[in-house]
Amino acid sequence: MRCRTCGAPAAINMRQHKLSLCAEHFQPWIIKQTARVIRKYRMFTREQRILVAVSGGKDSLALWDVLLKLGYRADGLYIDLGIGSMETAATPAPYSLRSREKAETFAKAHSGTVLHVVDVAATYGESVAEISHRKRRTDSPCSICGLIKRHEMNRVALEEDYDVLATGHNLDDEAAVLFGNVLHWQVGYLRRQGPVLVADGEGLARKVKPFCRFYERETAAYTLIAGIDYIYEECPFATGATSLAHKETLLKMEHETPGTKLHFYVNFLRAKEEGLITTNLDIPPELHQCPKCRQPTMSDAHCRFCRLWE
Repeated sequence: MRCRTCGAPAAINMRQHKLSLCAEHFQPWIIKQTARVIRKYRMFTREQRILVAVSGGKDSLALWDVLLKLGYRADGLYIDLGIGSMETAATPAPYSLRSREKAETFAKAHSGTVLHVVDVAATYGESVAEISHRKRRTDSPCSICGLIKRHEMNRVALEEDYDVLATGHNLDDEAAVLFGNVLHWQVGYLRRQGPVLVADGEGLARKVKPFCRFYERETAAYTLIAGIDYIYEECPFATGATSLAHKETLLKMEHETPGTKLHFYVNFLRAKEEGLITTNLDIPPELHQCPKCRQPTMSDAHCRFCRLWE
């Protein structure tokens, strides 16, 4: 297997593109393709400030690295959720500690960048592990984690005056979410899914996903070739998650027919552009301001985030 550009031994073979590239030419390809996605979906401009949500994993750190190489003004946000073991709330949080170290190490290696850190336990009094232990009969750890991250990402982006919030969701993530939403015909979620989530209400940050068309193995290859140190293990709370089952199903389909995930996602976006997915949900829901945290909510009382701590 040879690099199509120079004929050297290839570092990666992307069957869906019928393209093999060596390490030297794969990095520029990733950077160029990211720039194309940013332009295609009009995610942000050179003048805007970008906040990258980083987890210490390969996708988010690779995204931060690529945006910096493209010359964007990009800072990071790490949310320390206090995740360790699922067994007990009193267990130390080695997973969060290690992932936080990866994000901090990356920030220190790139002068001029800022890493905002939110320590959930220190700020609000409980970690995700402790909340999950307390609310294990009503809320899953993943739903609690997602709720906290969405709230804090939006809060920090607005308070620190960033123009856009960027996340490292890759094609495998997006295809798995789309697969689940189609299986259950979650029309509301289908309407909102896409590379750009506009700020369709006061107090909401604009959100973008520049890596939405990259396979997970491509972002992993980029971090390894670029020498980015990231946390390898999965979150301990992710065990048994439905999204992992969807990813496994799509992986089998991809193995049989290369390009399945990419075509599934891209054709979905094309169908939305052509108006094939339209509902009365196109009217944004009425939002209120939470009387406690001042963040937007569909409830006329305290938002779900604030109720989480009650």
